[in-house]
Amino acid sequence: MPQTPPPVDPVALTADLVRCASVTPAEGGALQRLELLLSGAGFACHRVDRGGVPNLFARWGARGANRSFGFNGHTDVVPVGDAAAWTQDPFGAAVVGGWMYGRGTTDMKSGVAAFAAAAVDFVRETPPDGAVILTITGDEEGDAEHGTVALLDWMAANGERMSHCLVGEPTCPDRMGEMMKIGRRGSMTCWFTATGVQGHSAYPHRAKNPLSALVALLARLEAEPLDQGTDHFDASTLAITTIDCGNPATNVIPAQGQATVNIRFNDTHSGASLTEWLRGHADAVQAETGVQIDCRLQISGESFLTPPGEFSALVRRAVEAETGVEPGYSTSGGTSDARFVKDHCPVVEFGLVGKTMHQVDERVEVAQIHQLKAIYGRILRDYFA
Repeated sequence: MPQTPPPVDPVALTADLVRCASVTPAEGGALQRLELLLSGAGFACHRVDRGGVPNLFARWGARGANRSFGFNGHTDVVPVGDAAAWTQDPFGAAVVGGWMYGRGTTDMKSGVAAFAAAAVDFVRETPPDGAVILTITGDEEGDAEHGTVALLDWMAANGERMSHCLVGEPTCPDRMGEMMKIGRRGSMTCWFTATGVQGHSAYPHRAKNPLSALVALLARLEAEPLDQGTDHFDASTLAITTIDCGNPATNVIPAQGQATVNIRFNDTHSGASLTEWLRGHADAVQAETGVQIDCRLQISGESFLTPPGEFSALVRRAVEAETGVEPGYSTSGGTSDARFVKDHCPVVEFGLVGKTMHQVDERVEVAQIHQLKAIYGRILRDYFA
């Protein structure tokens, strides 16, 4: 009688992935390592590369199953920065004092290793009545145009469907188990270009100063609160991130200047409504000053909410059972690929403590990797019970 393989060690798998130098969008061998593990456990694996971006789809069970639980994550990482400032090799996965060091240990190779290990053990030990799907991209830290979006497009074209999905991004601010995400704020950026008339600073009446127009515009935007927050979201925020004109001369009014603002918005707004708001203020200042103001906008993601219900409660119970901590529901933080998954199926996020992500000496507590695998395994058992 064939013996069941031993449980997958999520710490060893994390180390394997960290040693793959998968700085976005390089694959670095990370998806190959995962495909080898998953295909060996009976998952049907497909590389869904697009636009030079590596992606992996893996499904255990029948396509079109009545219910299918999905995990989503990424193996690409941000650059290491100043390698000399690290106390450990950024791609060495060294374990020191109970912590594993390396780029991606927190964001989010340990999360991917934990859900891959949990999924493999689950289907081997308790083959479910349904499907388990893993969607793993190499483009979450980059432009995100050909990552999870490409996977979802491929799934739609090939009749693949997740009933619910958990994104394994780090969600806990300080201690394991304290927070899960049931939504995210939207994000958009606006680049303003103001074009006036160049002139001598001693004769400002003969010029049209684009910088004065930009200052007036930015003051208007900052003076008008976007909202006061909603039931599940904090108040939306607008931040001025750059003001530039490249003028080296102190006695010249430049012909042109640029400014950039970034908005993180809640479910009071949409990208379209905020676009109208920004352009309305720009048009008003243009009419007042005679300086032409052009806007270029990019909406990185709309705000979304998975309303608290049976799915979020299932995840919350599993986290509390394994950690002793009941996670709070949150919509804080930046964007994640959940902003794409939410158009496919209900989605929540739960993962590690994220205090060191993107930092020099990024690291994860080894015990938390085991704990995270246990949480994901319990979620699978409860979901298919």
